[in-house]
Amino acid sequence: MAGLSLRLIVGLGNPGPEHADTRHNAGFWFVDRLAADAGGSLRPHARYQGEVGRITVEGQELWLLKPTTYMNRSGLAVRALTDYLRITPAETLVAHDDLDLGVGVLRLKQGGGPGGHNGLKDLITQIGEGIWRLRFGIGHPQVREEVIDYVLRQAPAGEQALLDAAVVAAAAVVPRLLCDGADRVMNSLHRRAPATLGD
Repeated sequence: MAGLSLRLIVGLGNPGPEHADTRHNAGFWFVDRLAADAGGSLRPHARYQGEVGRITVEGQELWLLKPTTYMNRSGLAVRALTDYLRITPAETLVAHDDLDLGVGVLRLKQGGGPGGHNGLKDLITQIGEGIWRLRFGIGHPQVREEVIDYVLRQAPAGEQALLDAAVVAAAAVVPRLLCDGADRVMNSLHRRAPATLGD
């Protein structure tokens, strides 16, 4: 089975120490972990309005990007890099928090609407549809008016442990995506419990 042809992995989040540990920064955590696992690092790059790095996974070069434009303007940074490198949406994987999934649940999909996620909304507006999405479940406060405060707060210890485990599992999924393709990875994620994702 052919692997997925990826060139860019984007983690969505907000810059600054005040946001570093909040639920909304799950995408940042994932990219940081992926870089560390591959022995790489990210550095600020003004041209691309974010932190940028390059790693090699399974012999394939991947660009990494953490936009520092704040969540609602994430698409500006992604477009700057994809335009320069001529990367298509189908070659782009975006990792982000998802209120509609239970805490620690991981899901992979291609395309679809933003589902109320402002970072995704701006990104789709800027570069178009067809991106791959790695969704990190953070749960839902169940009260719509509390959503903004919820995503911008740190999770309690028990939930954070599940989120940390999901980040580790997601980083382990990337080599499988490149080698085995999206279908096998999606099937694996759908049948596993949050605490035991990955092989």
